[in-house]
Amino acid sequence: MKKGLFLILVSVVFSCASKKDIYLFTSFREPATDGLYLAYSEGGFYWEDLKGPYLKPEAGASKIMRDPSIAKGKDGVYHMVWTTDWKGGDGFGYASSKDMIHWSEQQYIPVMAHEPEVVNVWAPEIFYDDVEDRYIIIWASTIPFRFEKGIEEEKNNHRMYYVTTKDFKTFSDTKLFLDPGFSVIDCVIVKRGQDDYALIIKDNTRPNRNLKVAFGKTPLGPFENVSEPYSGYLSEGPTVLKQNGKYIIYYDNYGEKNYKAVQTSDFKTFEDISAQIRLPEYHKHGTITTISKSVLKSLIEKSKTIND
Repeated sequence: MKKGLFLILVSVVFSCASKKDIYLFTSFREPATDGLYLAYSEGGFYWEDLKGPYLKPEAGASKIMRDPSIAKGKDGVYHMVWTTDWKGGDGFGYASSKDMIHWSEQQYIPVMAHEPEVVNVWAPEIFYDDVEDRYIIIWASTIPFRFEKGIEEEKNNHRMYYVTTKDFKTFSDTKLFLDPGFSVIDCVIVKRGQDDYALIIKDNTRPNRNLKVAFGKTPLGPFENVSEPYSGYLSEGPTVLKQNGKYIIYYDNYGEKNYKAVQTSDFKTFEDISAQIRLPEYHKHGTITTISKSVLKSLIEKSKTIND
């Protein structure tokens, strides 16, 4: 091979590698008062701690940040929502950023203010709908005596609700997203293809409290054919990473105080790959997105200024 051609090939390979996105995992630390923590991974299995907090929670009465969920729009802006109150809240927190370091002013979005008996707004999850160019935000709330229940208390009988927005200034009316006939929380929308969506759910009924999956033709459902559980007892907070035609589902295995992951290509069979992953100590559930190498470089520099 001629030297000039070899150098061109090396340059092309290096350029492609340098443009490869990095996986970023949002997190929080108990008791959830500090704010946003981050970890990154190049391959999606071994996660390096970027420390935190990168955003101290100011929205909501309790001033906490749990379940930080993030999505990147086509404009490259990251939009994040989170749980602001363990009990008593009627909305969730919101902020946006281009680099995960500098954030917009935090907002409190009172999506359940029209329901005076609402107990909570838990684990808002944000999904960018590229078909309609909009963001869908789903969350779990309990409204006592609204739905049939099993052995759960009336204040722990959750259903999923949603709003949509294009600009985070105006929102659609709140509507029911999912009522599978049992208490459900921690749902995650996964786009598999055109008119093909999976919905990861936590069956929050006693004694289940495990993860299942349902299927639909749009990101708003209806989602049907709920599967048997693919995780163990006391698991929650799923998030999904897609690579090489397969999906890795990370989840907080809180009953055993550790993190686990399964891999699937069809959401019917699941392989436990927990032995292949590594996460920072005290990592609690959030969501996985991607960042550029330039953003990662800035985050690494920032993390050096954060005390352990």
